[in-house]
Amino acid sequence: MRLATFTAPDLVEPRVGLVDGDTVYPFPAGLSMRDVIDAGLPEAHRLAGHARAEQAGRGLSELRLLAPLRPASIRDSVAFEEHVEGVRRSVDGKSGVPDAWYDAPTFYFTNPHAVLGPDDEALFPATCVVRDFELEVAAVVGRTGRSLPEDQAREAIFGYTIMNDWSARDLQSREMQVSLGPAKGKDFATSLGPWIVTADEFDPYRDADGFLDLDCAVSVNGVEIGRDVLSNAGWTFESMIAYASRDSGVVPGDVIGSGTVGNGGCLGELWGRRGEQDPRPLQPGDVVTLTVEGIGALSGRVGIADPAPPLSPVRRRDYAAFRRSPR
Repeated sequence: MRLATFTAPDLVEPRVGLVDGDTVYPFPAGLSMRDVIDAGLPEAHRLAGHARAEQAGRGLSELRLLAPLRPASIRDSVAFEEHVEGVRRSVDGKSGVPDAWYDAPTFYFTNPHAVLGPDDEALFPATCVVRDFELEVAAVVGRTGRSLPEDQAREAIFGYTIMNDWSARDLQSREMQVSLGPAKGKDFATSLGPWIVTADEFDPYRDADGFLDLDCAVSVNGVEIGRDVLSNAGWTFESMIAYASRDSGVVPGDVIGSGTVGNGGCLGELWGRRGEQDPRPLQPGDVVTLTVEGIGALSGRVGIADPAPPLSPVRRRDYAAFRRSPR
C-alpha cells in the first residue's frame, strides 16, 4: 500500500491518500499522515479500503505530491561500510573504517523542519561549493517503544520511503573538526518521498538475514552515478531502531535513515576513492533522481540560498588568565 500526501489548486489544505497506479484515492479531510501513522497499520488499511470504495479517484498527474509526512524526528544511520570508507577519506582525509563503526548502528539527528518533498528545490548554503546528494532508504516508525528488542523493532515499522540527505561537503569537512558531527553541512535540506510504502509490502524482499534486498540507483540529469543493493548494509533496520530506542525511545512518525548506500550512493564516496572530484560537485539546476525497488523514484533540483547574515567573530582570549570567577 502506497500512501501519499498531496495538494491541488482546488484543495484548501493538503490531503492524504492511497496511491493505486496512476490514481489517488483521498482519505477524509483533516487527516495528516502523522494521524494515519498514529492510528496504526490496520486502521490505515481500513481507511484505504473505504477510500477506494467510496471516494472518486483523482489522477496522480493532476496533483502535486508533498513530503509524505512531517517527521517527529529524523535519525540518520550509517549502515554501509563502503560509504564510510570512501566518504571518510573525502571529508576527513583519513583511510579505513573506524573500529567504533562495528560496535553499533551509529546515527546523528538531522533537521525535521527542513524536509522537502518530490521535485522540491534543495537550497544549498550560499557559501557551499562542494554540493552532494546521499541515496538512502528510510523506515517510518509506527509505534512508541523504549529499549526495543529487534523483533519488536520490526513490528514497530509502519513503512519505508526514499531519503536524500543533501550534503554541503566543504562545510561538513570544516565543522566536523570540532568532533560533534555534521551540523550546517546537513541542516538545510532532507528530501523524503515520493510516498510511504507500508511495511507489509516488503516481506517478499527480505533475505535470510532479515535485510531488504532492494536495488537502489541514483542519477544526475539522467546520467547514472551509482547503484547498489540495500542488503549490502551492515545493519538491518531492526537493529537501527532497536539501537535508536535504547535507553531512550522512538515514537510514531520518527524517521530512521539507512545511511548512504555504497558503490556511488553519493559523490563524496567516489571522490574519496578516486582522489579527485570526479564526477564534479552538484551545480545549480542539476536534477538528482533516486530510485529504489519497491518504492519508486524521488527527484530534487539543486538551488542556492541567499547569503546568510554574518556572525560576530569569536572572542579570543587567554581563558586561564582572564577567566571570570563566579560571584
